[in-house]
Amino acid sequence: MIEQLNATSSQNTPVAVIGLGPMGQAMTRTLLASGHPVTVWNRTAARADGVVTDGATLAPTPREAVEASDLVILSLTDYQAMYDILGTATASLAGRTLVNLSSDTPDRTREAATWAAGHGAGFLTGGVMVPAPMVGTDAAHVYYSGREQVMETHRAMLAPLGTPRYLGDDPGLAQMMYQAQLAVFLTSLSALMHATAMLGTAGLKASEALPELLSFTDSIGDMLRAGDKQLGVALDAGEHPGDLSTVTMMGATSDHIVETSTSLGLDLALPLAVQAHYRRAIENGHGGDNWTRIIDSIRKQQ
Repeated sequence: MIEQLNATSSQNTPVAVIGLGPMGQAMTRTLLASGHPVTVWNRTAARADGVVTDGATLAPTPREAVEASDLVILSLTDYQAMYDILGTATASLAGRTLVNLSSDTPDRTREAATWAAGHGAGFLTGGVMVPAPMVGTDAAHVYYSGREQVMETHRAMLAPLGTPRYLGDDPGLAQMMYQAQLAVFLTSLSALMHATAMLGTAGLKASEALPELLSFTDSIGDMLRAGDKQLGVALDAGEHPGDLSTVTMMGATSDHIVETSTSLGLDLALPLAVQAHYRRAIENGHGGDNWTRIIDSIRKQQ
């Protein structure tokens, strides 16, 4: 019963959103649809026109946006933009919570948490793991880190954006998870374009190649789960049993990709980087180990 009352009361709680790119606009509309009065601010005021039409209130200044709510959500280019925008509003931060959903480095998010605390504000780092059109859908989730008490205070208000996944007290952890997932994402996109370019040299149009390539990328997760059911456990234990895909076998494949790409005149940056992982593992005497052994040379060297 208490949880129901808390959820009901949080629906009418004001929220401020600073930064109205596609993500900021999507979050604003989602919060409005959830019943929250939303005050917005953006450096280019015209970007607020659409969400104002939908019911948001445009604040003339960042300070007035901050003062409109105890919860201020930031969706900016990077963390420096937060300092640039809120530099004239620091006197209004005390007692409020900043939820910065901008992308930057984990170290900069930790510095920002210290900066916010110095002005008497709570701070949560967040990473939205869906594109703007999917914000507020059942598929959306958002990683958060920072003080647990701050997270729990605002969990119900943040939930409409996507399922909150709280990672811990370290303000840099959500940013680390965000960057880790984007490392997989961006590398996969580059690999997809490399493969499309490769097939293009054989006369296959992208419209013909992509369905085959995307079908394969869809199956990668299933293959990893089926072939290495204890993959994470083995990595934590430093175990790399070479009973399936060995470093030598995968390394030979990476050699062939480099050779093919060279003969086709394609850019070699990505295939050479992948090849280097396997060559280093082989040079270190791990050719018979599982392909996961390449993590050794990727990890920070002590």
